[in-house]
Amino acid sequence: MIKKEAEKILNCKDLITEIQRLRNMKAKVIPVVTGATGTISKSLRQFLSNMLGKQDIKELQKKVILGTAHILRKVLI
Repeated sequence: MIKKEAEKILNCKDLITEIQRLRNMKAKVIPVVTGATGTISKSLRQFLSNMLGKQDIKELQKKVILGTAHILRKVLI
């Protein structure tokens, strides 16, 4: 999971630079990586605490699990 978070941050590096240049403001990438069964990385709580508003980790996990179930249903039927 840590590897995937690092990949997401690196993939968005150019985008962050462009946003900072165009808008003349600071921007930050918050990688949200969850496994197919709803597993989360240890650093997700720290990343979400930096965001404005309240983010519910249980809701994110629920959405991931429902998405996985949807994919499985389509494949198995």
